[in-house]
Amino acid sequence: MSNIQWPELIIFAALFAVVTVLGFVASRWKAGNTLDHLDEWGLGGRKFGSWITWFLLGGDLYTAYTFVAVPALMFSAGAMGMFALPYTIIVYPIVLMPALRMWSVSRVRGYVTPADFVRGRFGSPTLALLIAITGIIATMPYIALQLVGLEAVLRTMGINGSGIVGHLPLLVAFIILAVYTYQSGLRAPALIAFVKDILIYLVIIVAIIYLPSKLGGWSAIFDSAQAKFDKTPSKADGILLNANNQLQYATLALGSALALFLYPHSLTSVLASRGRSVIKRNMVALPAYSLVLGLLALLGYVAISASVSPITNNATGKPDTNTVVPVLFDSQFSSWFAGIAFAAIGIGALVPAAIMSIAAANLWTRNIYKEYIKKNATPGQEAKQAKLASLIVKFGAVAFILFIDPQFSIDLQLIGGVLILQTLPAVAISLYTRWFHRWGLIAGWVVGIGWGLIMLYNIPNAATGKSHFGGSALALDKLSIFGWHPLSGSQLQIYVGFVALVANLLIAVIFTVIARQMKVFNGTDDTEPEDYHADEHDKDLREIGVH
Repeated sequence: MSNIQWPELIIFAALFAVVTVLGFVASRWKAGNTLDHLDEWGLGGRKFGSWITWFLLGGDLYTAYTFVAVPALMFSAGAMGMFALPYTIIVYPIVLMPALRMWSVSRVRGYVTPADFVRGRFGSPTLALLIAITGIIATMPYIALQLVGLEAVLRTMGINGSGIVGHLPLLVAFIILAVYTYQSGLRAPALIAFVKDILIYLVIIVAIIYLPSKLGGWSAIFDSAQAKFDKTPSKADGILLNANNQLQYATLALGSALALFLYPHSLTSVLASRGRSVIKRNMVALPAYSLVLGLLALLGYVAISASVSPITNNATGKPDTNTVVPVLFDSQFSSWFAGIAFAAIGIGALVPAAIMSIAAANLWTRNIYKEYIKKNATPGQEAKQAKLASLIVKFGAVAFILFIDPQFSIDLQLIGGVLILQTLPAVAISLYTRWFHRWGLIAGWVVGIGWGLIMLYNIPNAATGKSHFGGSALALDKLSIFGWHPLSGSQLQIYVGFVALVANLLIAVIFTVIARQMKVFNGTDDTEPEDYHADEHDKDLREIGVH
């Protein structure tokens, strides 16, 4: 703790103080009659326009995953880290129409969460409960990834204690995030997202112009990266993919694209929009962030060229690859600009973490508390529960950091992706058809979640020596179906979430066919066909903020 970089820390703290104030002021920004309603606290009054939604979704989807985890993966593994670029390019065409339908039916029926929709679509509180639990658990490692990013920045500035002191920055982040989220709800991250995105664009534009010119140009940067990977005994890295990881790259990109808008925080930002036109404009404009993501990813190679060495985490005694971008900025920029860059990364971690905790809290309140504990809960009681739940979710995120130690921090998000992908049949596909039987969807979920967790559990971490939950890539040689290895000997790797989703869909189809043949009742659909096309100016829309 004696090597604290005071200039960077002071600038970081000053900008952090600004956004903290904004977090509290946000409770009065575009405020409705009361924050004691999930429409207002959890969805910002459902009235965000195009600009606010663009910044909110950008702050929601482009996170510490973008600023810390992807460059760290590029630094350590090379081309595999670029899977994030095609994933964020294809995601918007894939989700445009489902997002519009989800907004419309939710606006008409007053749904706040994807589990609300499933409850209304199939009349099944059990299926809705499974969707809610999945959303909450899958969100926790994603929040953990944000806190890891913030911790990496603080460690670079010299706050790097051993033992429990090494995780004290998480406590600081938790307190700040928890208080203003509790106070202001979704309006806080929506307002702070403006500051976050301005800082991020400033830092990236400067970095991507200045650093290559200082380090000899992009050709020299790529040559340095290839030289580093050539020296490693593993042939799994390099600036090009190899025969064994191409399938992993493709399934990871596709699986991540399918998963992104299944996350409750992504749908929360969609449901907070004013109307369908707002969503359409954002799906066109949001790929601008993908350009930034590609530039950010390349900073992993820039760090190699600049001979950056990750800082040793004194809490674990091991190098922390999440620090490569902060160390790069610290070594190549002046102290004042490095402080701005660190603040951009730190704020870029807290904005999505706030949205994620709100979305998880909405799931708890609507689909567990109100459904099973207090059916006659008033809107005020729902809002109170959501505020309290948003605090507890953050504790769960810290637990993921302490007890799951994957090789790359990006695996925190990819592990969550394996889980959230299993809600695709019940949430995304059911926006279009009710062909699947609710018991088929439940059976598919059980198989997908169960097998996905088993595969994740059996993936070791060679870097840390741990035997379980070491990543999300599975060699086909290790693919086991009740002890049978259909692809024995194959070294091809594949994303676990994709395998689990295929099994989920297969079981859902089989059980649906059986249930239909036996004429098992499939619940009552509360929605109407016209609900899926409603827009903001339609008559008879449910009034916002009314139970």
